[in-house]
Amino acid sequence: MSERAAPFHCPYCGDEDLRPHEAGHGAWECASCNRAFQLKFLGLLARGLERNNGEGEGI
Repeated sequence: MSERAAPFHCPYCGDEDLRPHEAGHGAWECASCNRAFQLKFLGLLARGLERNNGEGEGI
């Protein structure tokens, strides 16, 4: 199992001064805007990745 992924920036102010929050797994706090937030992985989408090939059609 891999280590938990860390966000690169705050989703509210964009600053990079983030620290794990005491609320638990996936919780982070931003020292710049003084907000706490939580990230959660929901799962993979069944339809997969769709790309536009330039003609308005998927893959």
